[in-house]
Amino acid sequence: MTGESPGDRHAPDPRVRAARPADANQIRGLQGHLRQPNPDLLEYGLAVGSALVSVADGRAVGYLLPVDAPNRPGVHLAELAVAPDYRRKGRARGLLSAVLADATGPVTLQAHPDNDAALSLYEELGFEVVDRRADAYADGDALVLRRE
Repeated sequence: MTGESPGDRHAPDPRVRAARPADANQIRGLQGHLRQPNPDLLEYGLAVGSALVSVADGRAVGYLLPVDAPNRPGVHLAELAVAPDYRRKGRARGLLSAVLADATGPVTLQAHPDNDAALSLYEELGFEVVDRRADAYADGDALVLRRE
């Protein structure tokens, strides 16, 4: 017995699965926790089936929206949100680990420089800051992170 928890980066998180049509309203609600949500992108992700969810008691309490670029390798993690009551319980790690396990190229994402908890998690998972986008958010810059 290794003592691995569901959020351990070495084992798939059993709480993570592909989003289903029945999850759409819960995911839309979670999107409200984002600094700069993109409802159109989310609707596209739901339509093509790319979104992942972290579930508790049969409902989505977190989601991740990966976006592939057809003209280049890798994936961009466009949106990641976890309900406040479920944060710091391995939910974001489980979602990220599911994408990283299947990635066939670089994985990128964008984060606010003041989001210390998220930046710490991204660093633990091997992401490095590769760029800073001035005024990307209404309240300031964004850091671009990448993992090969």
